[in-house]
Amino acid sequence: MAISRRSFVKQSLAIGAGAAAASLLGCSPASGAQRKVKFPKAKRVIIFTFDGIRPDGLAQANTPNIDALIAGGSASFTTRDVMPSVTLPNYTSHLCGAGPEVHGVTNNDWKVDNYSLPAIEKDEDGYFPSVFKVLKDKSPEVKTAYYWNWGPLISGMNPKYMDDKLEAEDEEYNVLCDRAMEYISANRDSRMFVFLYNLHTDHIGHTYAWMSPEYIKSIEEGDEQVGRVVDFLKKEGLFEESHLMFISDHGGINYGHGGTTPEEMTVPWVIQGPGIKKGFTIEEPNNTVNTASTVLRLFGVDQPLCWTGEVPMSIFE
Repeated sequence: MAISRRSFVKQSLAIGAGAAAASLLGCSPASGAQRKVKFPKAKRVIIFTFDGIRPDGLAQANTPNIDALIAGGSASFTTRDVMPSVTLPNYTSHLCGAGPEVHGVTNNDWKVDNYSLPAIEKDEDGYFPSVFKVLKDKSPEVKTAYYWNWGPLISGMNPKYMDDKLEAEDEEYNVLCDRAMEYISANRDSRMFVFLYNLHTDHIGHTYAWMSPEYIKSIEEGDEQVGRVVDFLKKEGLFEESHLMFISDHGGINYGHGGTTPEEMTVPWVIQGPGIKKGFTIEEPNNTVNTASTVLRLFGVDQPLCWTGEVPMSIFE
């Protein structure tokens, strides 16, 4: 049976130096690791994501729809993103279960035929294996969809493993939500993974500054679109069987990001759905590389050995 890097380190420390050494190195077991967990089997998983969200910005904004996901599920407000704290490396990490040191996407200019660090593993087209590829390889019946409004966002993943995709203009998150709802409705009986991205919040942060009134308003505008999709799922009778996640790629400070301050390196991470604890705050360390691992676990699919992400086990009932 395959063993993860983190589990290997924990076991080695326990054998070689006991629990005291593990404690000194910050390798305490993840919450919930000692109990049996009955994993839910997902019907559909939908990721809502706004670019550039600081947890304190989310807390300050009036976001009743995201707040409802938080109240009805499990949430971390201390999730660490990967370095550099810019968009393409972090969303590739979210969806590829590993950091830039593994998948090789180290900046926003990365292309499959133009990079400085090769991925440690590649598919036939030169891409590191994403959650889309793994799902299609292991559970081909699962429908996959990718919707985005910042052109380069898709660069880090092989698009041929996405059954439906749409790129919209920078401010057209509503167009993407419309397309997602159409696709979900047309495939309501299928298992499905949907990624739904919004650039608008990051754009406003760069223009008016992070934590400015305009930035807070942009989060609230995005929340309205999340509400539209949630209301649609409820109306269609699909909400109760859906897992919904809300994530981000990085924070920001003043008019930018890319550094290593807590304001840039900390993001919210939220999940709600069948088998997920309600009203639960995730206290165990969490990272953006854990997102894809969690999606695969929900679909009952094992992750590839080249991934380094792990599932935050404490989220399960």
